[in-house]
Amino acid sequence: MSSDFKKNNNNWQPATQVIHAGESHDDPHGALTSPLYQTSTFKFSSAEQGSRRFAGEEEGYIYSRLGNPTTAELERRMASLEGYEAAAAAATGMGAIAAATMAFVRSGDHIVVSDAIYGCSFALFSELFERFGVEADFIDLNDEGLLKKTLRDNTRLVFLETPANPHLKVVDIEKVHAVIAEYDIRLVVDNTFMTPLMQQPKRHGADIVVHSATKFLNGHGDVVAGIICGSDDDINTIKSTTLKDMGATISPHDAWLILRGLKTLDVRMQRHCQNADAVYQFLAGRSDIEKIYYPGSPDHEAQALMGKQMTSNGAVIAFELDGDEAKARYFLNQLQMITLAVSLGDAETLIQHPASMTHSPYTAEARAKAGISDTLIRIAVGLEAADDIIFDLEQALNACQIQWQQSA
Repeated sequence: MSSDFKKNNNNWQPATQVIHAGESHDDPHGALTSPLYQTSTFKFSSAEQGSRRFAGEEEGYIYSRLGNPTTAELERRMASLEGYEAAAAAATGMGAIAAATMAFVRSGDHIVVSDAIYGCSFALFSELFERFGVEADFIDLNDEGLLKKTLRDNTRLVFLETPANPHLKVVDIEKVHAVIAEYDIRLVVDNTFMTPLMQQPKRHGADIVVHSATKFLNGHGDVVAGIICGSDDDINTIKSTTLKDMGATISPHDAWLILRGLKTLDVRMQRHCQNADAVYQFLAGRSDIEKIYYPGSPDHEAQALMGKQMTSNGAVIAFELDGDEAKARYFLNQLQMITLAVSLGDAETLIQHPASMTHSPYTAEARAKAGISDTLIRIAVGLEAADDIIFDLEQALNACQIQWQQSA
């Protein structure tokens, strides 16, 4: 029974999977923590063995860009968490997105993309893909009729991010899948904001899931990395083409750090989300906050998906100040404990101005279409005491009120 229990990783609860799924038990010294194989290449016992490995006739490692034991353990763990057969680790989140999408398109193809995604993802599809002859349409994927009209004979994939960066727009993955299910179109979902603990896109029809592992998966602000999860066939295609040939593979040390971070993912996410709920309640009581974008808000579209697609509100909040861009910048500059920096999922609470920072690759027209205003602020709520996070926000907002009253 014990042996079967250890083999059936997918039957474990997520809190167990983040610690044990995919772990290797073949260390000759019995190390509790998985060893770090910090090596660029691997020795062959003979010329014949080297030839067999390159020919795919023998299992074994060749070169860390092609595979590494530490990286392989991370991939097994993430595949288990997302419920897929396999995974591939990349050097960055954008490396993961680029490798996962470019592997399945060629010049003359067409893709459909959510109109609300991370700025660099937008730039990849609107600029780089277009340069190589792959056309992208950016639409509201919650409009099923519009999606049907946008599909073409040469549409190869649909890409979405839910909740979306920066203002937490959600997309019903199951409905998107239902529209494209009869076609040879892959559905690729960026699950960075939710993590597999709070949302598993595969259950709703996603063919491929990507993560910026830089964020919650690692959780400590000391790694940039990405993860791709999918079927054996799709992951093999990605690993043997775009990921390998673009060279966007992860370093063993970064993979080891993410394995370490994953062990506390469950408990960290509980604290992140509890703090975010407290911050939302504070912001909701402020008259100088014009609008709040948060899945936990009673009027947020995510409420229709809660319990079905999502199991939590997450830990990122966006809000618009009552004022202009100058006021938004002044507010950010008054913060004392909260860190002004892009990214999310770190122990520290991070705050930023999307229009001029993470989403600056958008044109003004695209920002307006995506609802990214000049007063929009995104806060990634960290692990500090909630009262301290709220106190810092309160004193900065009060400073804004005093400054604008004096200048009126």
